Amino acid sequence: MPRINDQRLVIVSTMLATIMQAIDTTIANVALPHMQGSLSASSDQITWVLTSYIVSAAIMTPAVGFVAGRIGRRQLFLFSVAGFTVASGLCGLSQSLDEMVLFRILQGVFGASLVPLSQAVLLDGYPVHKHGQAMAIWGMGVMVGPILGPTLGGWLTEWYSWRWVFYINLPFGLLAFAGIWLSVKETETRKVRFDVLGFALLGLAIGALQLMLDRGEQAKWFDSIEIQLEALVAMLCFYLFVVHSLTRKDPFVDLELFRDRNFVTGLVFIFVVGIILLATMALLPPFLQQWKDYPAVTTGLVLAPRGFGSLFSMMLVGRLMRTRLDPRLPVVAGLGFVTASLYLMTGFTLEVTQAELVWTGILQGLGLGLVFVPASALTYATLAPRLRTDGTALFSLSRNLGSSVGISIMTAMLTRNLWINQQQLGERLNLGALASQHLPGASELGGLPATVYHTVAAQAAEISYVNDFRLLMWINLLAIPLVFLLKNTNKARAESEETVADRAPAEPAAPGR
Repeated sequence: MPRINDQRLVIVSTMLATIMQAIDTTIANVALPHMQGSLSASSDQITWVLTSYIVSAAIMTPAVGFVAGRIGRRQLFLFSVAGFTVASGLCGLSQSLDEMVLFRILQGVFGASLVPLSQAVLLDGYPVHKHGQAMAIWGMGVMVGPILGPTLGGWLTEWYSWRWVFYINLPFGLLAFAGIWLSVKETETRKVRFDVLGFALLGLAIGALQLMLDRGEQAKWFDSIEIQLEALVAMLCFYLFVVHSLTRKDPFVDLELFRDRNFVTGLVFIFVVGIILLATMALLPPFLQQWKDYPAVTTGLVLAPRGFGSLFSMMLVGRLMRTRLDPRLPVVAGLGFVTASLYLMTGFTLEVTQAELVWTGILQGLGLGLVFVPASALTYATLAPRLRTDGTALFSLSRNLGSSVGISIMTAMLTRNLWINQQQLGERLNLGALASQHLPGASELGGLPATVYHTVAAQAAEISYVNDFRLLMWINLLAIPLVFLLKNTNKARAESEETVADRAPAEPAAPGR
């Protein structure tokens, strides 16, 4: 049993666990080139450091609700924080690629439950009318973590070692474990039969989909037998999972979740938000490092204001949610901000200034913060408390799948457009006329073609990135109608309170009146 009944300690400890896991989704990205040499891995092999973590976490996320129900939410939380922390230390100690991949799989298995459990704990710690405030606190870790991950990872790698990308989790993990042990209350357990077949089918479907999305670009998508097989396994297993769930008395995923309109709409909505959240962050670092020659530390610093924008808007919207303001209005406003930032990004050229990068980042961060908090609160507003742990697991899974789909689509489009644009621009060049100009600093045979190729490639990249930003802008605009499928829970609560007031007996008159 917990020994300290302090809501502040609950918030701090659960947020430490959330931030630790959220940052780990992106912090290792910038350290991959340094790991490659230390672990004697090829450029294709080193990507398994990311893939192994993503796939294992995705497979285990749907099981969070069941395991929490069987052994208790607090016990699972403690077990997950301890396991994640130990696995992080082992990743830092890895001496070979095989060891690193194994420990990253363990990290994903233990880390899968950290975000949904922290969300469920905070939702249960606040009454329904304060869920906006709870989601503002929780959202700071979930949204800002992936944004600040590359900045922190670049700084640690540059000044210390890539191993500190993993060692940094150790003190935070110990503090989170101690705080959860002292403050988080245990939930009631329930004896439910484990649907082994349902879990296996869903796990295979999610794992195959994640592998397909992560490996697609390297394997040339559906030209590869590997990608074709992964797509087939994902579709077949998901179909069998749906059929199995509809015909089983106690399926792995409680079908009552999908009878709640707000929850189902919220799952679709957060999938779209996931696309915008990480796809932009996947595009900007290579744009700045490869085409603008920014070092990793500068890239991180330029992108960091996006996180500060999210922090500010989350604190603001957390206060607004305490009023009777329709929570759907901040969501629409946030989508407007994000659309405006992406529209400005469609005007990016290779001469874009750091001030422009910072400004669009702040604007996009403000919008994402306004969207994420009320959308999360609305998703759970009408959901039964006993379904919250299962719901938060599916919510996290939907957001992560959206991020994977977004990154894969944007990266595939970028690669394809780079090739097409280079071909089209190259066809329009008159190399004979250029050669006759004898450009200074370039020999007629070697330097000139190299100079021309670099210029063409840079212009092709500029056009390709702009096309990706434009597609993200349209996806964001198309998400706006989904907002109005969410019920305005503030209005329903106000009407309920007025009804109760009308039915209340009138105050008796004072004697002598």
